[in-house]
Amino acid sequence: MEMVWTSCWRSLGGARSGRTMEFDFIPFRKRGRREEAPSTFQKAVPHSHPPLVLGSLLLHLSEMSRPPPAPHVPATPTIADRDFLLSLAEENEERTMIDPTSKEDPKFKELVKVLLDWINDVLVEERIIVKQLEEDLYDGQVLQKLLEKLAGCKLNVAEVTQSEIGQKQKLQTVLEAVHDLLRPRGWALRWSVDSIHGKNLVAILHLLVSLAMHFRAPIRLPEHVTVQVVVVRKREGLLHSSHISEELTTTTEMMMGRFERDAFDTLFDHAPDKLSVVKKSLITFVNKHLNKLNLEVTELETQFADGVYLVLLMGLLEDYFVPLHNFYLTPESFDQKVHNVSFAFELMLDGGLKKPKARPEDVVNLDLKSTLRVLYNLFTKYKNVE
Repeated sequence: MEMVWTSCWRSLGGARSGRTMEFDFIPFRKRGRREEAPSTFQKAVPHSHPPLVLGSLLLHLSEMSRPPPAPHVPATPTIADRDFLLSLAEENEERTMIDPTSKEDPKFKELVKVLLDWINDVLVEERIIVKQLEEDLYDGQVLQKLLEKLAGCKLNVAEVTQSEIGQKQKLQTVLEAVHDLLRPRGWALRWSVDSIHGKNLVAILHLLVSLAMHFRAPIRLPEHVTVQVVVVRKREGLLHSSHISEELTTTTEMMMGRFERDAFDTLFDHAPDKLSVVKKSLITFVNKHLNKLNLEVTELETQFADGVYLVLLMGLLEDYFVPLHNFYLTPESFDQKVHNVSFAFELMLDGGLKKPKARPEDVVNLDLKSTLRVLYNLFTKYKNVE
């Protein structure tokens, strides 16, 4: 007799009851093309289940073998790194981290990218490339190089430190130098050696924003960047969490030290619907003169950003030819554009205008408010010039 071997599970309730699964090998008699199981196969399946074909049985087994659903965990705080929580070993110890949802905010991502690009631009000659702020700045090595480059000084610290004590000593020296620079401004210092070395991204961002403000970095920081910070404290062996809002940036004027408000602040804050009228009037004014060179402006914030039109406009308004070797007619780099705008500002001073409130870097960085301020000063003096 030719035999075909198969198996069935003796107890379908085994997986849920915790009993060990048992299998019996049962002979099937092969009769022509049909295979019939003996009656013991039917008895092996509990009566509460209908007779199952092999595919249904396997499906049923797979469903019962799935792990039970995970218990519901409150969404607050949402912390991916369990080691972060486990590190809260001391009673009443407190740790903070940025809520993951805040990290996905476009303004936050822009702030991180702008600061990364700025650091890498400053340190390009050092052949240092920073890819992740908290991982690359915590030990003080990059911060040391950044401060030395920005301040034009040399810090008395060891070049390479591997131990935690050595890293914190270097950080202490670097941060003391930073504090000496910032303390006269009366700024709140929202970082410490422990927070930087602990890879606290909020503290690192506060430090970098303050450095960019103090050294008037040629970058445009996104305004009004606020993040939700998860504060976790250990009390009586349990972890308790709360959320606080942390403001990383304010307005460009506040951050760059221009605290006096003017008509354009009011316009942007309270009458944005009238902004198009102002832009249209200024476009008409500049085109009246630039058309003499067969040039035309349609977008104020972009077409004046490289400084070329500003230089040519000053020559037309003051009725003189600007030698082409004094500026870049087709600027490519950021520095070349800043040179052009700075040169245009010098021509404005020569023409009797006050020094513009805007920085050349703001115009190059497509800051519309800064560009409007510059053009409005020209309009005020030269509106009757033909």
